[in-house]
Amino acid sequence: MDTELEFQNITKQLAHQFGEDIDIQGLLFIIGVQELGKGKIKLSKNQKLDVMHIAICTLLEPYGYYEFEGLDIDGWPHWKSSEKLPPLKPGQQQAIIKQAMIDYFKKIELIP
Repeated sequence: MDTELEFQNITKQLAHQFGEDIDIQGLLFIIGVQELGKGKIKLSKNQKLDVMHIAICTLLEPYGYYEFEGLDIDGWPHWKSSEKLPPLKPGQQQAIIKQAMIDYFKKIELIP
């Protein structure tokens, strides 16, 4: 199955729980909250950005771009950049993120 069809399949499966208009940013937030593992908590605007960063690092770690360092004293995960991302056009960035999301949701068995 091609990447775009698999990505649409993910958004359809999550739409009933998170709304029909879920997009990449929404999926990044969902993944970040899942990976943070703190349940339902109130987040500041900066913490919401941090949650999305958690998602990006989680998604790109298997591709070798980030290396998990551990949790800080408050239980927030941290990564270090292990390899520079090559210069990418916006469409290429989106394609990598979509494929990484597909891989992520397969790993947690949301999709076969």
